[in-house]
Amino acid sequence: MIPILLAIACPLVVTFGYVSVCAASPFGDCRRCHGMGHALKTDRKGRLKRGKTCRRCKGHGKRIRVGRWLYNRAAQAYRAGTR
Repeated sequence: MIPILLAIACPLVVTFGYVSVCAASPFGDCRRCHGMGHALKTDRKGRLKRGKTCRRCKGHGKRIRVGRWLYNRAAQAYRAGTR
């Protein structure tokens, strides 16, 4: 009986944890530029230079989390349906 309750409780704890992260911090770092907003290049001497602006996040360095994106879509559909 205990392993069944543990198997039910563990995904619930992970889900509620992710929901709380999405509520507290809806934006995460861009996966492509790692939150910098641009790529890093090196010149011919090997020194780092600023590269092009990240096209995925448009230079902001942030992206909306998947859970927050789903919540926003559900809230938008709810608002559109209740008008």
